[in-house]
Amino acid sequence: MNAVAGVAQHDDVLDVLGVGFGPSNLALAIAVEEHNARGDRPVRAGFVEQQERFGWHRGMLLPGVTMQVSYLKDLVTMRNPTSPSSFLSYLHEHDRIADFINTGTAYPTRLEFHDYLEWAARRVEHLVDYGTRAVALTPVYDLEDTETVVAVDVALRDAVGSDGAVRTVRTRNVVLASGLQPWLPEGIERSERVWHTSELVPRLAELDDDVRRFVVVGAGQSAAEATAHLHDRGDTEVHAVFARYGYSPADDSAFANRIFDPEAVDDFYAATPQVRDLLMSYHANTNYSCVDGPLIDDLFRRVYAEKVAGRPRLFVHRASRVTKVRVPELGADPVELDVEFLPTGEAETLTSDVVLYATGYRPVDPTGMLGEVGAWCRRGADGELVIARDYRVETAPSMHAGVYLQGPTEHSHGISSTLLSNTAVRAGEILSSLLTDGRRSAAELDLGSGS
Repeated sequence: MNAVAGVAQHDDVLDVLGVGFGPSNLALAIAVEEHNARGDRPVRAGFVEQQERFGWHRGMLLPGVTMQVSYLKDLVTMRNPTSPSSFLSYLHEHDRIADFINTGTAYPTRLEFHDYLEWAARRVEHLVDYGTRAVALTPVYDLEDTETVVAVDVALRDAVGSDGAVRTVRTRNVVLASGLQPWLPEGIERSERVWHTSELVPRLAELDDDVRRFVVVGAGQSAAEATAHLHDRGDTEVHAVFARYGYSPADDSAFANRIFDPEAVDDFYAATPQVRDLLMSYHANTNYSCVDGPLIDDLFRRVYAEKVAGRPRLFVHRASRVTKVRVPELGADPVELDVEFLPTGEAETLTSDVVLYATGYRPVDPTGMLGEVGAWCRRGADGELVIARDYRVETAPSMHAGVYLQGPTEHSHGISSTLLSNTAVRAGEILSSLLTDGRRSAAELDLGSGS
């Protein structure tokens, strides 16, 4: 078997297979390990991840940039404050807990938090097949009741250098956590001269020193962080282009932050579609297209200082949009961007060595992965998958195998679905569902050896 021990073949049916191994399924793996260590009915789990090693937004691990979420919202603490996989346990193991306390902050740097995630991932690496892509889900029928789906066969292929060979894992439940994918405006394609912030750090490492002109498109936190970082590179010229009149501050006030609490998920799930839309519109500024206040102030001071000195390098094009991008096919000719000032319609052309799009991410649509299993899954009038409170996709009654989603559930579970805030709690809820869903155990089902 070309797999880690945690990933079973037909004669060794899993209780759950997690597809994708970012923070969400990492938190689930830890929850499973802690459950099994207590000596309760064991959960047989495995995970697959197409990356060769654990990584979380590596392209934006900029020096000095801090998290926007408290360290207490790590992988475990809100589910199990005594967990040995907490951020505090990580600090203790690295002999930094006193120093971290003395920083006087609840927000570690992104580099440190990523190191914590890697540390936690190593603790459960025996459950994970890295460099492995899940390519299809196929329903498995009970041999005595061919209308009842009792398990799922998951086809796996090596993500890199594959010869096309596929192996199959059989599992009672699947948890899809495929993460987010970079989003670019229609007609824009990534190239050597056009980047997305998801690739910023490795791209900059390969950049020639004589590349000095940058355009950053976007008004959110990543856009502002990238603008500041590029401006810090030395004698660079950076143009920030966004449709807002100015960067908008993130609402991180105590009452507004309750939208990320576990109880808020219950409230959102119970609400009507109209109320859900209201809540999302009221509190979008806690997460979307908004920037930490101190960073906004820092960028404004830079612009003002350069204006005083008469040597501007940072230019903010407010209330503006890029209408056309012309990328030269060869040579060192600059990229040309037509930029429209929205209040008057006046246009100007910017030239740049690199255009960086900080236009965010979208959850990966699970439809393509579901394959034949998708026929058993319910959809609402809006075309979205119907998700139960425990993150299980609602299916036809004869579908005994479970499909859970981590990530693309904002329409049903609210704004924290793709964020770290409820990762620990959500992992515990999914594990509880796996243990108490009332379905028959794998040993009680006639799974056979084929689909």
